[in-house]
Amino acid sequence: MRAFGLESFRPGQREAVETLLGGGNLLLVAPTGGGKSLTYQLPAALLEGTTLVVSPLIALMQDQVSALDSRGVAATYLASTLDPEETRRRIREISRGRFKLVYVAPERLVLPGFRRLLRDLRCPLVAVDEAHCISEWGHDFRPEYSEIGQVLEELSEARVIACTATATPLVRDEILLQLGLPADTPQIVRGFARPNLILRVAEVMGKREREARVDELLREALRDPAASGGAAIVYAPTRRGSEAEAERLQRAGWRAGAYHAGLDGAQRDATQARFMSRGLDVVVATNAFGMGIDRTDVRAVIHLAPPGSIEAYYQEVGRAGRDGLPAWGLLMVSPEDAPRRRSLIESDAGDPGVVAHKWELFLELLRWSEGGSCRHDAILRYFDDESETLAGCGACDVCRDLEGPQPSDPSEVEQIVRKALSGVARLRGRFGLRAAVNLVRGKSDDRLARSGLDRSPTFGVLRERSDVWLMRLYQRLVTAGWVDFKGEDRPLAVLTSSGSEVMTGRRPVRLLLPREARAVPKPERRRAAGTELRRKAGTGEDPDGPWSELEEALFQALRGCRQKLAREAGVPAYLVAHDRSLRDLARLRPQDSSGLAEVHGFGPSKIARYGEALLEVVARSG
Repeated sequence: MRAFGLESFRPGQREAVETLLGGGNLLLVAPTGGGKSLTYQLPAALLEGTTLVVSPLIALMQDQVSALDSRGVAATYLASTLDPEETRRRIREISRGRFKLVYVAPERLVLPGFRRLLRDLRCPLVAVDEAHCISEWGHDFRPEYSEIGQVLEELSEARVIACTATATPLVRDEILLQLGLPADTPQIVRGFARPNLILRVAEVMGKREREARVDELLREALRDPAASGGAAIVYAPTRRGSEAEAERLQRAGWRAGAYHAGLDGAQRDATQARFMSRGLDVVVATNAFGMGIDRTDVRAVIHLAPPGSIEAYYQEVGRAGRDGLPAWGLLMVSPEDAPRRRSLIESDAGDPGVVAHKWELFLELLRWSEGGSCRHDAILRYFDDESETLAGCGACDVCRDLEGPQPSDPSEVEQIVRKALSGVARLRGRFGLRAAVNLVRGKSDDRLARSGLDRSPTFGVLRERSDVWLMRLYQRLVTAGWVDFKGEDRPLAVLTSSGSEVMTGRRPVRLLLPREARAVPKPERRRAAGTELRRKAGTGEDPDGPWSELEEALFQALRGCRQKLAREAGVPAYLVAHDRSLRDLARLRPQDSSGLAEVHGFGPSKIARYGEALLEVVARSG
């Protein structure tokens, strides 16, 4: 430890090091900056031979090798940025066993010459960094990672540690599956709690409101352009949008720059260098910006639109407040997000299974954005990090909003939801959500007039509600799985089978209605909000509330069964069941196929293939 300049371990580090030194494999999930690298660098320094580290980031390789050299630990890296002669020189020294650690990009694993080198090398440990990239169903899949499993087969004597900063239980199971590691491989999930982040979600209805929200938070977090109060990252959904917003912020006096994959490498490098050297206050970027960014004084991360999943969101917002001081995360959502994302998913992934999976990931983020419980606790539960839940952070917008008006009467909610769903049903897949809003509001619309819908019984059934409120309601109906979209060029709203059951009264309505306006308690009431959340815990008011020990044990057993079924069928784990489905299984504990059909995500085909094995696990749990 002294060689690494450290006096003590961070949470989870000691257990990880001891597992590897004892000859075991490990899956380590900890946030960026949580000390994952030490867990394999320390064993590598102590074990005989050369440890192989697979990493996708050349800049990170360079930094880690320099740091190890400064501590007297021999290390090197191989990357495309090296000239051929230097590459050959390093390979010769690697073959002689000169280094304790060798960092390589996953692309090098496909080269026959490098594979021969590995077979002749004494390799006691393989560390796979950014391991979620191996899962096609994670948020950052990289095809070249698929070679790692074959390399591990050839290095059968080496112990393995797979490290990632963000992975749900489903992605963790997929990592083990793709690496060929046993289902019972130890998993350490630590360090996800970031209570210094003040998380907020804002529903916006147009460009002006979005810009106003950005300006408001920049003033709150950075004060003004002349104050040198730190930095901010603004994530935009499109390249054009990132450039336009950067130009707008420049006109407002901020030192702002744009960053996206459409810029040439020199421009991107220059923007990143200026940001890291504090020459920029704000970077407006697509998700191409961020990996390897470790500026500690980022005071705000703003999303102009939701990314593709909770994993992507938490990784991006986690770039704020790494110095431990208060920092802000603002996610903006609008009615256009769901159809835009659906169209993007369908254009990128032709396979229906992949489309369904990525759509479910996005819906999970929208469900989280709707609130209902402390935003931090909801994320920690999503990542299966129950040990660090806060029982209410007292600072996020949900905690501060708990003393607002109580939810509507259940019968009123039921009536409103069914009326709104009838509006979508009347469209028959011909128009988008805006037409549904106009229909139930009773607003003049040429499309409704041409199709005769302005004379239907549904016309004006919710005329007392505003356009904004109804759009928010329809967004919640989408995330509940009752409304979906079809068509790539112009997403058209359609009623799902479960939405039809809700509309006709065959399925209960469980939904919080949006509010016309949000009342935000004063800062001194934050602690009271946290107390209220603790009171609600376990009462059923929070559908994602704390689990019993039996439910948690059953969920873990079901995960093991899922991985076994996936291996046997030769399919990704997500095709067997999503995490949400397994959680429903653990809570509902169905006893037969008819009960299993009530669980989220289980239709006749999936029940026929996997139902018997999963029901057996439930039955064994008592």
